[in-house]
Amino acid sequence: MSSMGLIIITILGIAVLLYLIMHSKMQAFLALLIVSILIGLFAGMEPSFLLEVMEDGMGGTLGFIAIVVGLGAMFGEVLRASGGAERLAFTLVDKFGEKRAQWALGLTGFIVAIPVFLDVALVILIPILYSLSMRTKKSLLYYGVPLLAGLAVAHAFIPPTPGPIAVASVLGVDLGWVMLFGIIAGIPAMVIAGPLFGRYIGKRVYVDVPEHILEEEATRKEAGEEKRSLPSFGLICFLVLSPLVLILFNTAGDVLLDDSVFKEVITFIGHPFVALIIATLLSMYFLGKRRGMTKNEMQSMTTKALEPAGIVILITGAGGVFKEVLIESGVGDVMGEIMAASGFPLVLLAFLIATFVRVAQGSATVAMITAAGLVSPILEMANPSQPMLALITIAIASGSTVLSHVNDSGFWLVNRLFAMSEKDTLKSWTVMETIVGGVGFLVVFIISFFIS
Repeated sequence: MSSMGLIIITILGIAVLLYLIMHSKMQAFLALLIVSILIGLFAGMEPSFLLEVMEDGMGGTLGFIAIVVGLGAMFGEVLRASGGAERLAFTLVDKFGEKRAQWALGLTGFIVAIPVFLDVALVILIPILYSLSMRTKKSLLYYGVPLLAGLAVAHAFIPPTPGPIAVASVLGVDLGWVMLFGIIAGIPAMVIAGPLFGRYIGKRVYVDVPEHILEEEATRKEAGEEKRSLPSFGLICFLVLSPLVLILFNTAGDVLLDDSVFKEVITFIGHPFVALIIATLLSMYFLGKRRGMTKNEMQSMTTKALEPAGIVILITGAGGVFKEVLIESGVGDVMGEIMAASGFPLVLLAFLIATFVRVAQGSATVAMITAAGLVSPILEMANPSQPMLALITIAIASGSTVLSHVNDSGFWLVNRLFAMSEKDTLKSWTVMETIVGGVGFLVVFIISFFIS
């Protein structure tokens, strides 16, 4: 088949993928598998070989992803159930003071969303926003946007959240580099999209606390309900940051240390598997057993945590299948040559592809995985360094964050929890997400000129 024919097949396949996800509500997992089969067959692959390629793509991707996402989900659920996220928010708001509460909430979101899924973290923390808004009579967006910005940045840029882990796995990049550049790009993105934009939009769009929340608060005060005991702030910070520090030490050790027993120890405990196992066990002990939780309660809690992680793992595996079929069918080589001939820098190209998929189908995670699959054949030809691969990973994450609108579940979650109109959600949430992705991309794009 001609090169142009291969490209047309791929474009049609991607169109089918987007159609299946948007219109039939089919799981992205099944849609990715169907499109992979269509591309492989129309590109002339033998059916038996196509099935082998799909198996290799799924297995090669899940060998890493399943363990990391599973451990991260368990760790996050223990943190959620123990009240650790609430402790972080309460302490930071108290330390920063009411006048700088926006900065405290942005930082809270940034830390909490590393181990906890964005939607779960928002549901946990939104009562704090209600409380602040009722106390100060300011728009809910004044406090909500900074929290959302922190959550969005960590969710998109910093492992072990599923999106960046999936892209890192498909592209073959070390998680330490992804964390490093995710933090470098994420901090200015959180500041601009959070406290700064939150102050701006909070003065122009007034959103009051939902009526049912006001009624529930009045009932709670009348009943004299006591707040539950929460774990210490220092313990929560230690548990959340320890796996990140270990993984970063691993990456730094590879670059800075000569071969030695010490380097082997650092590499071992800093591997994402070991770092997350350590963090999960520590959290289960300090936030579970030490606080009176029984073995059955912990088992039930961690089992529950794996339910939402399961679909993420399967979608990521299907993304690995998609990537492998593109490469083995020859479609990836043709696309890589055409995209390389375009003259666009790899970081910009990755951002544009992810943006297109994000706007078309809504899910940030699916956009990341699909974009990674499309970009990977180009990288096979270019053979970039690990730091450059990490920059491309964050560029994909940035493109997958921008322009959230009515086909994104996050859009409706914010719309309902804040009791806003669709117009106000577009003015606040959509603009905030676009600022996060745009600033994140600009940071890594500038850095890319200094990385070989």
